[in-house]
Amino acid sequence: MKDASSPTLSSMTARAALRAAGFTLVELLLVVAILGVLAGVAIFNVGGKMGESQIAAARSSIATIKTACDAYEIKTGKYPDSMDALLQPVGGGAPLLDSNAKADPWGNPYQIRKSGYSVEIRSAGPDGAFNTEDDITNAQ
Repeated sequence: MKDASSPTLSSMTARAALRAAGFTLVELLLVVAILGVLAGVAIFNVGGKMGESQIAAARSSIATIKTACDAYEIKTGKYPDSMDALLQPVGGGAPLLDSNAKADPWGNPYQIRKSGYSVEIRSAGPDGAFNTEDDITNAQ
């Protein structure tokens, strides 16, 4: 006969299963620490790429604006005096640029400078000031 105070086999198995199914505090802290390290590494690696991607986007936009300037020159016989000329319909057609192309990735407007038979498109770059060493142009 079984003693009433002794646990049965099924209740011991249930307790062992519950104990094995849960996580200890040490295991949870270890997982949180690993996730923290991984997040730190990911942020460190992605952080520097933002500036590079903005510069690449500015170069791409400048190339698009240069193409629009060339198309404007073909239609009118001269390069545009400003970005606004590219945003207006030319020769009864559609505008050569969308209004979203007016500003660089830092929110500064692009500049167009005519010089003889060519045109230079300039972004102020990351510092937001024109005619500094970080300016981005199509002449580079």
